[in-house]
Amino acid sequence: MEYRQLGQSDLRVSVICLGTMTYGEQNTEAEAHQQLDFAQAHGINFIDTAEMYPVPPKSATFSRTETIVGSWLKRQQRDKVVLATKVAGPRRKMEWIRGGPKALDRENIRAAVEGSLQRLQTDYIDLYQLHWPERNVPMFGQYQFDPSQELENGKQREWVGIRDQLEALAELVQEGRIRYIGVSNEQPWGVMEFLRIADEYDLPRIASIQNCYNLINRGFEFGLAEIGYREQLSLLAYSPLAFGHLTGKYLEGGNGRATLFKGFAQRYEKPNVAPASAAYAALARQHGFTPAELALSFVYHRWFVASTIIGATSMAQLKENLSAWQKPLSDELLKEIENLHLRYMNPAP
Repeated sequence: MEYRQLGQSDLRVSVICLGTMTYGEQNTEAEAHQQLDFAQAHGINFIDTAEMYPVPPKSATFSRTETIVGSWLKRQQRDKVVLATKVAGPRRKMEWIRGGPKALDRENIRAAVEGSLQRLQTDYIDLYQLHWPERNVPMFGQYQFDPSQELENGKQREWVGIRDQLEALAELVQEGRIRYIGVSNEQPWGVMEFLRIADEYDLPRIASIQNCYNLINRGFEFGLAEIGYREQLSLLAYSPLAFGHLTGKYLEGGNGRATLFKGFAQRYEKPNVAPASAAYAALARQHGFTPAELALSFVYHRWFVASTIIGATSMAQLKENLSAWQKPLSDELLKEIENLHLRYMNPAP
């Protein structure tokens, strides 16, 4: 396993990160612990979770994933695990999370951290991430910025400024409850504001950005890749298999999150997702790869990806996901991928 520095932090994380959002919904606690043990035995030191997991989010299962991860973590040597979690923001209509929440303000961030620490059975979080921006941005399948959403009841919609968010996080860093911070589902303007304000006011600098990145969603390359390079900001790529679409299973009538939880994966309900997935699956088989191996190896070996977050509902899936790291793609195959990319450019933004 290879390890890389996360941004400008002193965290060194495995190039593969184990995602946990199925724990407590599609995976039992015993199955989750088996996955965590297997991943750790194969060199993965990086675990990603969130207070709102498992998915799809609902009041009956809220925070169950962190509780399951916590029951495993208490048996581990804590400094050998890089633990990442996230605070849920507003605009998702999840009233069971702190009444909404209404804002990413000091009160909500602090309450979220305290809840996560208790469930995770630890004294600190290595990487604490804002799960999505509080302000109006296109996300989770939306792809156009809509200025009309800036208004609420005819007035300018209020949102907690980035400086205030950073100051709330800075307090928790100073207290030792979190070590480093990151953003998720962020846009170029937001990333640059987080960096600018941190430098101007001597506040914690974001070490990472966790955004969707896969063969059918390569939007990160258009603006954020340059920012990552010039600002030493690490990408944590999530959904490398595009909710299972890039395994080819849905083309053959298989089941998974996209079929089990209708309406949850809006990003992958667009017209060219199936044709693009079929084309990449055929290309993989022509070169002796499974569709999942092709999709994962592509993301694993991109120059701007610090770590790729994988998730699995079975040990067989987890083993295949890990084995793909050992199968880099040839220059010839990468050229063929680019040709398909030009034909089916980002069908799942």
